Parts: sequence; structure tokens; C-alpha cells
Amino acid sequence: MKEFRGRVAAITGAGSGIGRALANALARQGAHLALSDIDDTGLAETVAQCEGFGVKITSDHVDVADRDAVYAWADRVVAEHGTVNLIINNAGVALGATVESMSYEDFEWLMGINFWGVVYGTKAFLPHLKQSGEGHIVNLSSVFGLISVPSQSAYNAAKFAVRGFTDSLRMELEIEGARVSVTTVHPGGIKTNIARNARMDPSVRDLAGDPEQAARDFERAFITSPDKAAAQILTAVRRDRRRALIGPDAKAIDLVSRLPASLYQTVLAKGAAARRR
Repeated sequence: MKEFRGRVAAITGAGSGIGRALANALARQGAHLALSDIDDTGLAETVAQCEGFGVKITSDHVDVADRDAVYAWADRVVAEHGTVNLIINNAGVALGATVESMSYEDFEWLMGINFWGVVYGTKAFLPHLKQSGEGHIVNLSSVFGLISVPSQSAYNAAKFAVRGFTDSLRMELEIEGARVSVTTVHPGGIKTNIARNARMDPSVRDLAGDPEQAARDFERAFITSPDKAAAQILTAVRRDRRRALIGPDAKAIDLVSRLPASLYQTVLAKGAAARRR
């Protein structure tokens, strides 16, 4: 997909952050939009920002962890727009907890959105993308889909799973010769509210001290704006990249991921232990 003008793009998690920035960037480039989120207020604000570019915009309240809801939304998008060319599975949440203390409820909540939401979005839209004759899937992983971090076992599990799932799909589509491609996106620190809105288990205090202070410290490491992230993602789509590393920190972490696991994990563990003391 070299051109977005006149194409139809569907985006999950469009009510804020990267999803909102992608919606704005695509509207400016003449793409029609099908937007979804569970944050109705944020979604309405995104729609208002995207108006005035002469493109059709539809919006829906969709919980990506609900398979039936995602499939119904995909069908509505095609019914309302006539086709769909791009699905960006962007919706995501965060959870801080040790493996021992993490509740199954919190683990399943995160996996339902960060992993199953990507799977449902991919499988629901893929037949429609093939029918359009020109399609692309963008699945959001993370730099935490490249390396593992203490207190992020659930997030790591979901983002590593997204990476493996999407890489496999990319190869299957190439074997098939399909006119649909797929890109895995690994954002570094993006200036969004994901850390502020995360669920934080009390066990995080044992690893990182005060959870609210840890979240603030984490946010200070966010160095890439959502607008810059969106621009880099859309460039990756146009260039049909298998994997997109978003932000300079993502490129650095990708290099770290190539080191022996014992090296980087020991450094992280010792750093956390020192902070704990």
C-alpha cells in the first residue's frame, strides 16, 4: 500500500495516544476512517479533530477483548464504507505486577486486550482486506516484545505473542501470494497515558518503590510524540516493512535484545535490586 488517499482505514484504540495521532495523519492524507474505542468521550474528540478533510468518518464503541463485537464492527465497517484496506490493531493497556502476586483476573484482562484483541482484529478484517484487493495489517507490539522486564510479565507475554503471531502471518501471506501484507510495530517510550492508566499491583512497590512515582519516572523516559510515532508507522506501511522500531530508544533496545539473555537480564535484575534497597 503506497497511497492512503481514498483508502479506508480502521483503527482500534483511536480515542487517544497513537491511535488518535494515526487517525489525524490518515485523515490529512485523504483516508476514510473507521474508528473504535471504549472511551466514548475520547473517541468523539478524535472524530472532531479529523473532520474537515473531506473524508468519511465512522466511529463505534468496541471492546477489542469481545470477539463477537470485533467481528460485528468489521462487518459494519465494510457495510458503511463499502470496503476496508487497512486495520491497525492499536488498543492496549498496561499492568504492573510480579508473577507471584498478579491476579488471574488482571492477567486475563490484559491478555484479552493486548493479545486477543490483536488476534480478533486480524482475523475479523483479513477476509475483507483480501476482498478489497489491496490491504495491510498493522499490529502493535512493543519494545517489551523484544526484551523482558521485571513486573511486566503479563505485558511481555502479550507483546511477545503479538510479535510471533504477526511474523508468522506475514510469512503465510507471502507464501500465499496475497495482496495483503502485515507489519509488526515495536514502539519505544511514546508520550501517551498508558502508564498513568495502568493497573498497578501492590507487589510493584517491592520492586520499584512507590508505584505512582515509578509511573512518573517511567513517563519521563517517553521521548517520542504520538504524532512522530504515527508518521513512522505509516512510513513502515508504505515501505511494507516487516517490523517497525518506533523511536531511538526502540532501536537501542532492539540492539540490547541481540545480546546474550544472561547479560541484559542480569543488568536489569541488579538495577531493580539496588532500587529496592
